Amino acid sequence: MISAAALVVIIAGLRAAQGILVQTLIAVFLAVICSPAVLWLRKHRVPMVIAVLLVALAVLGIIGGFAAVLGTSVNQFTEAIPRYQIRLNAFGGSLTTWLAAHRINISHIDVFKMISPGSMLAMLGGTLKGFVSALSNTAIVLLILVFILLEIGDLPQRLRAAFGDRGADLVRYERMTSQVQKYLGIKTATSLLTGILIGTWLAILGVDFAVLWGVMAFLLNYVPNIGSIIAAVPAAVLALIQFGFGRFLAVAIGYLVVNMVIGNVIEPPLMGRKLGLSTLVVFLSLVFWGWVWGPVGMVLSVPLTMVIKISLEYNDELRWLAILMDNHVPKE
Repeated sequence: MISAAALVVIIAGLRAAQGILVQTLIAVFLAVICSPAVLWLRKHRVPMVIAVLLVALAVLGIIGGFAAVLGTSVNQFTEAIPRYQIRLNAFGGSLTTWLAAHRINISHIDVFKMISPGSMLAMLGGTLKGFVSALSNTAIVLLILVFILLEIGDLPQRLRAAFGDRGADLVRYERMTSQVQKYLGIKTATSLLTGILIGTWLAILGVDFAVLWGVMAFLLNYVPNIGSIIAAVPAAVLALIQFGFGRFLAVAIGYLVVNMVIGNVIEPPLMGRKLGLSTLVVFLSLVFWGWVWGPVGMVLSVPLTMVIKISLEYNDELRWLAILMDNHVPKE
């Protein structure tokens, strides 16, 4: 009962401290990805402060450009929502007429009232604004990132001092950090490739806001299995509204091909068998972290759960939880 009560208090604290914790976690993940660059510069005799500043400036440029493009696209999309609602109503009327011509009577069912696509578009606009709001706090994220990177060089000595053993073996923690780094690095690279391919394909097809849907594909690729479906729906619906079923099918096929190739051909050999989560764990983590921290929590859900799983693998008493979370059944 005490453990359950403590868990409830922790979850409530996570929700209450969303503002600072989300920014800190983003900075930590960026630090994990950027630390090899800092260590490489240090290896080439670049002073620590200069190395960290160079990496921080590069991150600032990337996040700044990313936020500018995403913010502009989201504002334009939000302004265009009423226009798309009118097109949706017209499309619903033509669809009803076509069904009636083929002797399919659905006059007693108002599908568009049940689904409410206008509300769905408005909800999508609000979700995208949540991402932009998270990116707008770049200064705080960068400040935390700089302080974390400045501590990297002394981290082994600090850990040994914390354990009270100056000669302690840190191989276990080095392996754990290496696996987290590998996961985040590979996932970021494959997500970037996914976003570029999707954005290019949509631009070729002439779908509105191709850059925005490419950015969504990049962000939601961090969520395996479910993320690619969520990313495909708004772009496919928009293509249906703009051009009809032909372009809608082209968009859907493009998403399917890109995600199948990257998710099933390119990514698994790079990740390895040890860096996998079961589909159920992915879905539950998406629901939980989305409830705790909103849209940003959904994007961070799998990286956070992956870090927890890797940490459990190196704990003798809790390794069984890591086995239950894995996507492969261990051999007898």
